[in-house]
Amino acid sequence: MFPEQVPWLSIITLLPLVASLAIPLIPDSKGIVRWYALGVGIADFCIMLYAFWQHFDLQNSTYQLVESYAWIPQIGLNWSVAVDGLSMPLVLLAGFITTMATLAAWNVTNKSRLFYFLILVMYSAQIGVFVAQDVLMFFLMWEIELVPVYLLISIWGGQKRRYAATKFILYTAAASIFILISGLAMAFYGDTVTFDLTALGLKHYPKVLAMLAYAGFFIAFAVKLPVFPLHTWLPDAHSEASAPISMILAGVLLKMGGYALIRFNIELLPDAHVYFAPVLAILGIVNIIYGAFAAFGQGNLKRRLAYSSIAHMGFVLIGIASYTDLGIGGAVLQMVSHGLIAACLFFLSGVAYDRTHTLIMEKMGGMAKAMPKVFASFTAASMASLALPGMSGFVGELTIFLGITTSDAYSSAFKTVVIFLAAVGLILTPIYLLSMLRQVFYGKENQELAFESYLGDARPREVAIAMCLLVPIVGIGLYPKIATQTFDVKTVAVASQVRTALSTVVAQQPKTPLYSRLLAAPQLAVTQTSNLAE
Repeated sequence: MFPEQVPWLSIITLLPLVASLAIPLIPDSKGIVRWYALGVGIADFCIMLYAFWQHFDLQNSTYQLVESYAWIPQIGLNWSVAVDGLSMPLVLLAGFITTMATLAAWNVTNKSRLFYFLILVMYSAQIGVFVAQDVLMFFLMWEIELVPVYLLISIWGGQKRRYAATKFILYTAAASIFILISGLAMAFYGDTVTFDLTALGLKHYPKVLAMLAYAGFFIAFAVKLPVFPLHTWLPDAHSEASAPISMILAGVLLKMGGYALIRFNIELLPDAHVYFAPVLAILGIVNIIYGAFAAFGQGNLKRRLAYSSIAHMGFVLIGIASYTDLGIGGAVLQMVSHGLIAACLFFLSGVAYDRTHTLIMEKMGGMAKAMPKVFASFTAASMASLALPGMSGFVGELTIFLGITTSDAYSSAFKTVVIFLAAVGLILTPIYLLSMLRQVFYGKENQELAFESYLGDARPREVAIAMCLLVPIVGIGLYPKIATQTFDVKTVAVASQVRTALSTVVAQQPKTPLYSRLLAAPQLAVTQTSNLAE
């Protein structure tokens, strides 16, 4: 029996995994394996583009391309996949970045069949995380994604690769347990047992259960995002991972945390989000300030970029906590934008490392003259990262600022502090990024540097990868609707849901300081929130 409609999402999710099973049969000679892996990545990305172009309605905020099949009925596990405005752009981002990373790994010769096998398995798991509509399936895909990353770092990483890989797997695997615990608690509550996300969102949970489940989800997703102080695995992973793996880490894996916060913490537990939202805003500020100052102290190029990623993810937290469609939409846009920018920066840092065999910035002076193409591309990506107008980073951060500024859910004093400190982070960002450019590309050339001049400047393949990443960065910056039209309707619906929850919670306890049990944050004004449902 054939399905009545083409199962596009199942094809998109499973194609890389199924294709990876053929890699052991492919002769490892003349680059056949890398061409095969690249072909699979391009084919899957093209299928995504066709399926979403033909079958995705931008004006529909509900789930689309829905597929549900009984997988393991004995435990209630279903193969249930769908996309909406929140997941669709991130599926495209994952497909694009992973394909670019596969092309960036062109020179991998050590155990190349295993390398590309792991890349394709990770490709499937990433897509599975974004399209899963079953808690158990989501958890399974989340866990499967960890194994390839661990192996890719521990086998093809730097000198401390095993330490970095072990730290990564310990942090992320331990935190993942909270997804399972919270998901099972919600699934077994009530008269019916269900793992379907839509059904879970329709249940009414006791306040204590909702708060505990929210906290469990948040811990798991905060490690992945990452949020201070659960971030320490990221700089080690980036500094030891090869450039293609760093591209996927920064471009896709971190975005899983932000996506899951919206999908689980806001959509499934909007009432609990009312209590935790100011905590997210404060942690976002901590991420921004801490990440910026920590980046200053890094002499390693990739570690500086890693702490920059931590700072930029702080803006995502502020957007999620804003209670506005502008803020939540800005958080999604920031994830897409940062995914492109960070992937470009980490790729170019890998190109520089291939020539110099060092990531210590003090030893990389004078590279602008020797590598003008890399210098130009690195400068453009850095300008996007520091939110230069006309590039995607500016649009994402500006939208988040507007979202928190126009939010009527917080007192003026609280918003002023958040906006001021976030602005301080914006000022610090160009300082540490421009100083990085100065150290790496300007100054006196290090005569002792083992610069492999025969490699020369960026080759056509490397220029093509950089341009493929920079074009959408500039395109989104000049015409943001390219990206925002994919999720605008969805973020409006999510904002409406959480604002309704805010109004309900405040109306139920108007005389009680709403956050007094959590932290010294401003009490929501009933006079303001009473208008939210109108």
